[in-house]
Amino acid sequence: MKNETREKFGLLLGLLGVICFSLTLPTTRIAVEYFGTTVVGLGRTVVAAVLVAVVLIVRKEKLPSFRQFKSLILVAAGAVLGFPLLTSWAMKSLPVSHGAVEVALLPLATAGFAMVRAREIPSLKFWISSVIGSVAVIIYALHLGFGSLQFADLALLSAVIILGLSYAEGGKLSKEIGSWQVIAWAILIGAPFFVIPVGLSLTTEMLHAPLQAWVSFIYLAVVSQFLAYVAWYSGMAMGGIARVSQIQYLQPFLMILIATVFLDESITLFTLVIAMIVVFSVILGKNAPISKNGSVSEKN
Repeated sequence: MKNETREKFGLLLGLLGVICFSLTLPTTRIAVEYFGTTVVGLGRTVVAAVLVAVVLIVRKEKLPSFRQFKSLILVAAGAVLGFPLLTSWAMKSLPVSHGAVEVALLPLATAGFAMVRAREIPSLKFWISSVIGSVAVIIYALHLGFGSLQFADLALLSAVIILGLSYAEGGKLSKEIGSWQVIAWAILIGAPFFVIPVGLSLTTEMLHAPLQAWVSFIYLAVVSQFLAYVAWYSGMAMGGIARVSQIQYLQPFLMILIATVFLDESITLFTLVIAMIVVFSVILGKNAPISKNGSVSEKN
């Protein structure tokens, strides 16, 4: 495949990954109403583990080393435990458009933890962008919470921080074992610990859940938890991390659009303005210069 064609295909895969991730909060909102937080938050990993096991066996992937296994535990703590569980709980009470604004901080959180992991010193520009984005989200949450932060807001912001750390650790580890393999092994590590709590949370009433709820849960398990990562990581590998990662700025607006069209949520101008401010702060922060060992470099 020619380089130009490869890059275009990488951008297409990256866009596909972002679209898939944009459906995560809306489908969580639907599924959690019928299956509950534990089944939706942890059960998706149990189901995804079956698909992952088949893929890893067919491809005859090499087992991670003990050192890599320790890093995978951190990835699993964020990507397959913390984020799914906390967002499932938050989506029981928060509208998707609200969650989209707060999740928009994820790239900035990831960049911050990546700097820490690489022992890089964030510049003043990075800290300014972080403050702008964080203050915008807090003002938005306070506005919708009638002057006080809701516990669901705190859960969602905690989920963003935890997943940011997980992404940073996964990004570092992907250079050793491959990009999508990181989430695959993380799923297999977490799934056995989730079987019992998920099993205890199952009820016969769940069998009577509407088709929309079942489709949403299956989507979360098969697409959001695994296939979306394959598309996203493969896209960055083919199209370049710097170019493809820019597509992620579309995610909050796609979430808001989906919430408006499919969940009949009313979107205010205030929500769109805050979303634009947050995305601007993320772009500013990701491109901020960083210093390491006395040298300064510009992030792409």
